[in-house]
Amino acid sequence: MGPSGCGKSTFLEIVAGLIKPTSGSVFIDGRQIKGPDRNRGIVFQGYALFPWRSVIGNIAYGLEEKGVPVKEREKICRKYISLVGLSGFENHYPFQLSGGMKQRVAIARALAYDPDILLMDEPFASLDAQTREILQGEILNIWDKTRKTVIFVTHNIEEAVFLADRIAIMSARPGIIRKIVDVPLGRPRFEEHRTAQELMSLRQEVGKLVREEASKNAI
Repeated sequence: MGPSGCGKSTFLEIVAGLIKPTSGSVFIDGRQIKGPDRNRGIVFQGYALFPWRSVIGNIAYGLEEKGVPVKEREKICRKYISLVGLSGFENHYPFQLSGGMKQRVAIARALAYDPDILLMDEPFASLDAQTREILQGEILNIWDKTRKTVIFVTHNIEEAVFLADRIAIMSARPGIIRKIVDVPLGRPRFEEHRTAQELMSLRQEVGKLVREEASKNAI
């Protein structure tokens, strides 16, 4: 989390290998990131689906690039279609889906080729509040089943506190990590935890830190 323009999305794209840092290096498990790699899946804010491909076709794309045989590919796709709650929509095209359903396809596509790390850049920002909460629950369910490492960029304080184990607060530009806040709530997490006392006080702490940094960019 951090104020607009501090470099959250830029950092995520560096981890994804989509852009190179102007200085310094990023390492994962002792290996320097030098470009995109299948061990990192990314979900963008704007779906980025192929309009000419069906749901199953979009999810299969990474597996095709990986050279997975057709029968195994279909089996994997159907597994993740079920995981994100889209069974029955396998042959629908993006124009036939709601925004929330499109984002489910994007999440399934990122998971299907089994990356070690899932990078998510404000994936729910454009969704209505109800759909956003539903997909937050889906992400928790997916994490519980896959135990992937997830790096999640968001401006939404409640979302960060509800989903995260740790929240890295970035400073105003030039962005650095001002503070890492641990979330004391265990897992699994459920809807009733949104109003848990320990999360309510944590939201206040995180909100104060973010507002302080945002005020530095104010004109």
